[in-house]
Amino acid sequence: MFSIITLGIVFVLIAVRQVGSIKLQIWQIMLVGAGAVLIFRQISIVEAFHSINFDVILFLFGMFIVGEALDKSGYLSYMAYNFFKNAKTADALFLFIIFGMGSISVFLMNDTVAIIGTPLVLLLARNNNLPVKLMLLALAFSITTGSVMSPIGNPQNLLIAVNGNLNNSFITFSKYLFIPTCINLFVVFYILKIFYKKNFNIQFLNHVPSQIADKKLAVLSKISLSIIFSLVFVKILLLFFDPGINFRLTYIALAAALPVLLFSSSREKIIKKIDWHTLIFFAAMFILMQSVWNSGFFQNIIKDSHLKLTSVFMILTAGVFLSQLISNVPLVALYLPLLMHSGISNQGLMALAAGSTIAGNMFILGAASNIIIIQNAEKKTGATISFLEFAKVGIPLTVINILVYYLYLSIF
Repeated sequence: MFSIITLGIVFVLIAVRQVGSIKLQIWQIMLVGAGAVLIFRQISIVEAFHSINFDVILFLFGMFIVGEALDKSGYLSYMAYNFFKNAKTADALFLFIIFGMGSISVFLMNDTVAIIGTPLVLLLARNNNLPVKLMLLALAFSITTGSVMSPIGNPQNLLIAVNGNLNNSFITFSKYLFIPTCINLFVVFYILKIFYKKNFNIQFLNHVPSQIADKKLAVLSKISLSIIFSLVFVKILLLFFDPGINFRLTYIALAAALPVLLFSSSREKIIKKIDWHTLIFFAAMFILMQSVWNSGFFQNIIKDSHLKLTSVFMILTAGVFLSQLISNVPLVALYLPLLMHSGISNQGLMALAAGSTIAGNMFILGAASNIIIIQNAEKKTGATISFLEFAKVGIPLTVINILVYYLYLSIF
């Protein structure tokens, strides 16, 4: 039970973020939690090392390199101006952000969009005197929601696509999740407008043309983006024609980082400035979650439950709430075999994808992309979103999201 108690303490500390006069950062809290289960031998050092998903760590490292290069070169600001300059009002700007970022997360995975999108929305907030918290929430909710409808939108969807015996994962995900996800993107817009009504009254936006600060680095950044889109397209084709080929997302991120690492004279500065704290957070999270997994606590709850765990509603709600406790990827890894053994339908698999992903809209720890956004924002501006500030908007949003997916999936 020590691991469960430690996990509970970690959640509480992340919620309050302060002990006395000491202000704690998320990565520090998670690191202490991982250290505690190691010190009290809830997990061995060897098992802790093997629990770290280095594919995820390397993927984030590669994308952090690309994101930092885009920001440092000025190419990110240049792209942002050209994309958002047609948004004349606050309403239009947020629709651009929500549907633009949501659509990109379909192809680039939500963690990638979180890395690249954070400095972009911070720039838009600064130029238009909009609350940073509102912009960060718009980014977080849009990429979590948008990624629901794609088998490569997030890690848990990819796990379902690979292990769920789907004949064609892209067609299946689109059939069941495209329409309700588009509806839920509109829901994100209206929920934010309700909570931040006064900030949507701006009728004129200040789109400041941006100059490229480092032309050589901008060219390398552009090449890196081209590599990302090209290799994502290759990965999609492989999923269609030969899903047996193990073309990892890590390869895409590392290949995209190579032009910057090999040819930029600013490589050392870029490496020093990437968000190492987020990488530490993920490594520590993997260790703590493996310790929790080893306890068998949540597995026993699910197995001993007398609830109808294969119904669409139960899968959706279990996906949302249990993802807050053991994270969405471990949840899917646990739940999917149980569902497959029960002869689950495609509706059930899509409910698992929707529930485990939309969980990221409820609380900060519901999605890794939320952590990436907040950690990056804290590093760049000092601005942050507290656990309660996120939940205040996230809980009603998630309730509506669940209802939309439930009603739509129940039709089939």
